[in-house]
Amino acid sequence: MISLLAAFALIATGPAAAAAPAADSPPAIIGFTAAHAGDEHALEARFDAALKPGDLRAWMERLTRHPHHVGSPWDKANMDFILSLYKSWGYDAHEERFDVLFPTPKQRLLELTAPTTFKASLTEDPVAGDRSSQQQREYLPPFNAYSPDGDVRGSLVYVNYGLQADYDLLAQHGIDVRGKIVIARYGHAWRGIKPKVAAEHGAIGCIIYSDPANDGFGRGDTYPNGPWRAPSSVQRGAVTDDVYLGDPSMPGRASLPGSTGRLTYKQAQTIAAIPTMPISYRDAQPLLAALRGAAVPSAWHGGLALPYHFGGGAARVHMIVKSNWRITPIYDVIARMTGTVEPNVWTIRGNHQDAWVSGAADPISGQVAVLEEARAVSVLAKSGWRPKRTMIYCAWDAEEPGLLGSTAWTEAHHEELAKNAALYVNSDTNGRGFFFADGTHSVESMLNGIAKDVQDPERPASIYARTRASEIVGGDRTGENEDDDIHLGAPGSGSDYASFSDYYGIPVMDIGFAGENGDGGVYHSAYDSFAWYVKYGDPAFAYGVTLAKVGGRAMLRFANADVLPYRYTAFAKTLDRYRGEIVKLVDDTRALTATTNRHLAQHVGELAADPHEPYVAPQPLGDVPTFDFTTLTAATERLTAASAAYDMAADAALARGVIPPAADPALVAVERGELDNRGLPRRPLYKNQIYEPGYYTGYDAKTMPGIREALEARNWDEARSYIPTVTAVVSSLADRINAATATLK
Repeated sequence: MISLLAAFALIATGPAAAAAPAADSPPAIIGFTAAHAGDEHALEARFDAALKPGDLRAWMERLTRHPHHVGSPWDKANMDFILSLYKSWGYDAHEERFDVLFPTPKQRLLELTAPTTFKASLTEDPVAGDRSSQQQREYLPPFNAYSPDGDVRGSLVYVNYGLQADYDLLAQHGIDVRGKIVIARYGHAWRGIKPKVAAEHGAIGCIIYSDPANDGFGRGDTYPNGPWRAPSSVQRGAVTDDVYLGDPSMPGRASLPGSTGRLTYKQAQTIAAIPTMPISYRDAQPLLAALRGAAVPSAWHGGLALPYHFGGGAARVHMIVKSNWRITPIYDVIARMTGTVEPNVWTIRGNHQDAWVSGAADPISGQVAVLEEARAVSVLAKSGWRPKRTMIYCAWDAEEPGLLGSTAWTEAHHEELAKNAALYVNSDTNGRGFFFADGTHSVESMLNGIAKDVQDPERPASIYARTRASEIVGGDRTGENEDDDIHLGAPGSGSDYASFSDYYGIPVMDIGFAGENGDGGVYHSAYDSFAWYVKYGDPAFAYGVTLAKVGGRAMLRFANADVLPYRYTAFAKTLDRYRGEIVKLVDDTRALTATTNRHLAQHVGELAADPHEPYVAPQPLGDVPTFDFTTLTAATERLTAASAAYDMAADAALARGVIPPAADPALVAVERGELDNRGLPRRPLYKNQIYEPGYYTGYDAKTMPGIREALEARNWDEARSYIPTVTAVVSSLADRINAATATLK
């Protein structure tokens, strides 16, 4: 492992530096002719000069002045303020209203009833000098939105992170959670997975707590002395089962005012199956201390000063969760700058505004960067420049309860989006640290070009160089891939890009900075405040300005390019990697099955177990059949050839300086080929067969999910049935790329 400084030196003196163009030749930009690249660089320099960090600070102070959860007075006041800004800058801006099902806490109780008694406070302590933490009368108390109502009593069982592997281990120790209440710690999966898996194993209630090893004093000093989670801090959040996105009462339909046919909360598929509530580690400590039984394995130990036990015996808890189930109006702000040449090709930029409390980091740090970006674009427009294609800026409402605002908007405008949307650029939280990006891989090359052009505000290097350096130091890059570009993570869910990609096959990117500010320590709590942010988040708002530079370049390059700046070589390479991973998953599963069954036959687990503790051997695993991936392999080979041909043809057309007008519509249509109307098993509204959030991960993506998730579940028939579906999708992508190539010739 090398030092960070050495990594910077290595990158700064590497092949990229040696290959720098001559001073009189402007650097190339994907999608631009050489004649226009210089104009674009000059425009972006003017854009950068218009950015002012003082705007970001002032807007954050204004937007976080009061709690702005869904339905609150300040939520609507913030949206009206944002709308007024866009109008003052000359955008064609308006609000769009949707009415959504949003529960708020009515009754919350958690108490230990045996062998001792304890009543959880379920509150967060105010902090001197932090206005947001003192506004208890205005903010929603800690709760999990979309938990069903319930009044349950039962033995308490500690289930670590509450994932399937944790229940497998519990079963080996002879512990059954049926009829019991489980306590799980946050982390390793989206929170909604924890009650989902608990209910599948028969639990009647779920408590989720923040363990200090994950985001509290195990990471550093706690707020207000440091950025990490304080003892009374609680992570709020929705716990829906993401079988579809958006309003639980209106699956697949826009939640327009006056809509009929709504589901009740008891009918909605996405409502959690069992009562669920979040608590602090201060409230969790007495509960965990009361547990007895076998000690948990070391990997299950958290950061509290107590022995962690499985429980499931004498320790009993009583839990009440009741909500007010109301239809609540929400408001999205939509601001448009119409293109002068191709007004029906849209690039869309968004960040949500609603928060669980004051939300300085999540989401206002991203929102103020987007506002400043849009203001700087308006400065260019007032000087005489206009975009070739249409630029749309969006401030979303009701993201926190489950992407309600953005999903409703895409559902309401899905026909226009299918024809016109070229890219959706998302951000959410933002702070000091390293550049990160998830997204569709056809924009990977363009985004790497942007990252090379944008300077890090705290190091003498580009954000591209700094991110690569952090990956080298962190062990994510080896000699084999040390010189590779930054690779986008596959888009899953967890922010407002989801419906664009998952439902409608629109290329997306999700961008931001993180890693040096400890923002996880105040996530979804009353301490995610202006006071916290200006001390720990991004005190100079330097990374807010940098985010505006990245997002602004993406918007401007898509708006101004001679041809839309997609490149498909990285896209095809990535999809072929996904195919290889699936083939390897079959081989690995077969090998693991053989090893597991051999060990069971040899009683390895039983012999290694403590004879004074219960041990239940798992059942032998069934054989893994063979699968024929020949057609899928052939389809990815076709995609690889088609992608290389397009990239060459696009470069040649740009060199000639002649781009036929038919190119852009053909390119917009390409990634609609990722969709299949069959959808995914148990999730028919999720149409994308390349990237989707995992059924048991939530935020994290599963790639080629119809096949992959079936293999992971050992559902061999389902996996086999999705091979031709995914093959057809990959073939469609190749055909659409070939059609785009033909327009360039």
